[in-house]
Amino acid sequence: MTALDAFRSTLKKYWGYDDFRGIQRDIIESIHSGHDTLGLMPTGGGKSITFQVPALMQDGVCIVVTPLIALMKDQVAHLRKRGITAAALYSGMSRQEMLTVLDNSVFGGVRLLYVSPERLSTELFQVKLRHMKVSFITVDEAHCISQWGYDFRPSYLQISDIRKLVPHAPILALTATATPEVIDDIQRQLHFTDGRVFRMSFERHNLSYVVRHATDKNAEMLHILQSVDGSAIVYVRSRRRTRETAQWLTGNGVKSTYYHAGLEPADKDLRQKQWQEDKWRVMVATNAFGMGIDKADVRLVIHIDCPDSPEAYFQEAGRAGRDGKRAWAVLIHNSSDDRKLRKRISDTFPEKDYVREVYDHLAYFFEVGIGSGYDRTFMFDIERFCHNFHHFPVPVHSALQILSRSGYIEYDTDPDHRARVMFTLSRQELDTLHHLSPTEEKVITAMLRLYGGLFVDYVYIEESMVAYQAGVASAVVYDTLKALRQRHILDFIPQRSTPLITYSQSREDGKDVVIPPSVYEERREQYIRRIDCMIEYASESDECRSIFLLRYFGEKRARPCGHCDVCADREPDTEDATKQIMQLLADGTPHTLAEVSALIMPRREVEQALTHLLHEERVRQDGDLLRMA
Repeated sequence: MTALDAFRSTLKKYWGYDDFRGIQRDIIESIHSGHDTLGLMPTGGGKSITFQVPALMQDGVCIVVTPLIALMKDQVAHLRKRGITAAALYSGMSRQEMLTVLDNSVFGGVRLLYVSPERLSTELFQVKLRHMKVSFITVDEAHCISQWGYDFRPSYLQISDIRKLVPHAPILALTATATPEVIDDIQRQLHFTDGRVFRMSFERHNLSYVVRHATDKNAEMLHILQSVDGSAIVYVRSRRRTRETAQWLTGNGVKSTYYHAGLEPADKDLRQKQWQEDKWRVMVATNAFGMGIDKADVRLVIHIDCPDSPEAYFQEAGRAGRDGKRAWAVLIHNSSDDRKLRKRISDTFPEKDYVREVYDHLAYFFEVGIGSGYDRTFMFDIERFCHNFHHFPVPVHSALQILSRSGYIEYDTDPDHRARVMFTLSRQELDTLHHLSPTEEKVITAMLRLYGGLFVDYVYIEESMVAYQAGVASAVVYDTLKALRQRHILDFIPQRSTPLITYSQSREDGKDVVIPPSVYEERREQYIRRIDCMIEYASESDECRSIFLLRYFGEKRARPCGHCDVCADREPDTEDATKQIMQLLADGTPHTLAEVSALIMPRREVEQALTHLLHEERVRQDGDLLRMA
């Protein structure tokens, strides 16, 4: 059996598909042969197949680095249903749970190990990694490692460090959005040796890009939703606006829910599940929603706030029409959007003197003297900080990110501070315990059903999930756990969402803080170019929107899509379509309507050209067949 036959056999056995599509086979053959490989595949292109199939064809464990905990949980569950041994490692697991997963990976009990980037730098992971047989490393959302990428994440830089621990394991990097500059930087950051790059065209033939200019965005959004049937996503900029917009839509007869990063994990899971099951027609969300969602029949994605980069817009818009059927991506725009986008530049890149001032104020806030503070970590209450020093939160947040990238601090905006519980009694003592209230019994029973290891270590819990299982309110769970702690039945560490700041080096005087051009001027220039490009996209009235976006991602040879709002406003040019139809029929054999419709050109031009040829009796139609007259 050839390697290709073996790949196809594995694909058929576990996924039921007869063959690969697009560039899947090229990527699989490359990584299977031991080459560092970069795959560029648009949303819905089937990225997961490119690492899951070769992982089953090789000895050892494939390590999959992804920032999306919900996605890794979902993929692990799907793989296990197919009989594939997979596991995940992420913040929120107990130490014992992590040890079990890592030991299984060391002893060959796991074929695919999903890991969040933050876990890569932990001593526990690195110690165990040295004893694993690693087939290859997959880096999902690989644009996050590039400082020129729109979604750069410092935690991704740890990937190049773990490569030193397993130097013989090739790397497969995957992304759905990358400019030529980012493509080069990904390979550089991951230390590609004999890197191979495979590109699938980002063109989406079934997706119609539309820009609607409207003063009243809500009214326009409602009109669009009433004109297009099916499941939809509406993207907005702020958390508050998700709730307000969903309530407004529901009040106007469009059943909607909302999603943002500040929701409880159980609440997020429930809302996404209900939307995927069509219990809600519309999901109103911030950009926290969408990565990894497995819903192919989204007919419409609407942006009522303009994203600040073509990459973000392309990825979010691309969540429509993954089933290959006609879908629409609509940006609702007005003159205030351009002003808001421009303001984001100064918010994201405040003046350097302001950044230095924030650095000094941070030291006053934590009482850190010059020459001290190295490796100390502090909980950071941004509201109190801003109140004390008369700052606004948005520029302070940006200043701290700039200081972090410059190497002065580590700014962790999403620390692992979920609620934790450990029983201080043994299981036998708990079973014989008397005088528990009915509510206490419900909460304890719910936790024991949901979580393991509660008697040996602290376990992260989701209070909303415990509340749902126990049939009580989240506030009741919190009060009950506090009461159980006072009675020394368990130890309860409540949830906190306070960011952490760690000094990466001893504190300096603010005037001596050096902010490199690569952190400030070069990144600011890149950001301005993205803003300019989005403004140009929204105001464009002559160039096909699909061509505009494809050109941004380095695709030069693209034909007008024929169905975006710009193409739809044009009178169709049927000359080329007429020529291709006549060439197709010139062989004298009949051809189906489907064959003619599949000609690579705008469908509207094909239809009009065909109508004209039939009217002139140059072409004859017999049922579904066409032939020369």
